[in-house]
Amino acid sequence: MNYESTIRSGLQPAIEPMLDDGTPGAPDGGRSRLVIVGLVIAVALGLAWYFMHRSPAGTDASAERNAQAQSVTVITPGRTSVTGTITASGTIAARREMPVGVAGEGGQVVSVLVDAGDWVRAGQVLAVVDRSVQAPQLVGQAANIEVQRANARIAQANLDRALKLVERGFISKADVDRLTATRDAAVAQVRVASAQLDQLRASTARLNIVAPAAGLVLSRGVEPGQIVSPGSGVLFRIAKEGQFEMQARLAESDLARLAVGQSADVTPVGMSKPFTGQIWQISPTIDPQTREGIARVALTYDPALRPGGFASAQLRSGTVIAPLLPESAILSDQQGPFVYVVGLDNKVQRRAVKTGDVTAQGIVVIDGLSGNERVVMRAGGFLNPGDSIRPVRAGSAPAPGRPGA
Repeated sequence: MNYESTIRSGLQPAIEPMLDDGTPGAPDGGRSRLVIVGLVIAVALGLAWYFMHRSPAGTDASAERNAQAQSVTVITPGRTSVTGTITASGTIAARREMPVGVAGEGGQVVSVLVDAGDWVRAGQVLAVVDRSVQAPQLVGQAANIEVQRANARIAQANLDRALKLVERGFISKADVDRLTATRDAAVAQVRVASAQLDQLRASTARLNIVAPAAGLVLSRGVEPGQIVSPGSGVLFRIAKEGQFEMQARLAESDLARLAVGQSADVTPVGMSKPFTGQIWQISPTIDPQTREGIARVALTYDPALRPGGFASAQLRSGTVIAPLLPESAILSDQQGPFVYVVGLDNKVQRRAVKTGDVTAQGIVVIDGLSGNERVVMRAGGFLNPGDSIRPVRAGSAPAPGRPGA
């Protein structure tokens, strides 16, 4: 064996077998099978790892949606006892206003004894009318009564004498009857004259303008020297017993919620102090033009209350137990007021509601909520039904990295 044979025999295993046409032959079958088995094992191990570590179906998408959902503040309102109030406006007026004018035939006013703001008693003279004509008439009529009485005495004396002469036969029965009739006529004339004097006195007394009842003089419309008559109109206005009221104008829906006896706080314009009163009358009719009625609130006298002035009132319309929501939680559109309620799946749902009184603590929801729901407190205008959110209860901190809505 020479050197060349030795080299060739050492390289022989590395030389790939040749086919008859001179091309390289296929790899060794054993090695190929090993490679294939290794690949199958690697794939099987990879699949096993995947199925062991993958999340359930849809969890990745849900997690992604949760990561994208915004944090929204929610509130569970519960049910609160709320005293209902109705705000109204109106005017201050006398509860019972009495217009006073000329009751008699009138004349020239001599003096006016009271002014606006004075208190008067029943029957007190407010203004004196000249009676220079009536005074002599009273004197003359009094004298006429004395004349008639004298005639009656004479007629009675003649009758008495005649009755004495009848017994002696000097006067007939017919003469006695005539004298009796004369006496009766004279007595009747006395009564007629007395009645005329009373009538004249009453007519003279009616010249004075007097207060029909005790109260506060609200206005004065007459001055000394003025000629007054039954056609002169109202000369004085008096608030009977000084009682005032506020005439609160209300929509018929609000009027139906009130009852006589409920209290109210009345605040005149320009004042901060309220006056407490009670509803004493509710209008039995509604104005067909304005669809409003009047609730009359009785007020006690106070110098700060000026009839004719404007005032506002807070009328208490009873107590209700209902959910109370902040104004930001209640939205409204063409279909009416509504709120967004958060379901168990943290998706918002639209819920129609009916609102009631507006208080300092919030708005009363009288229908649509039980009070146990989670209601979106803010940012409802940026949500749509079906949106997923991350609810954050009012007063708690939002999720890290996500600002609360």
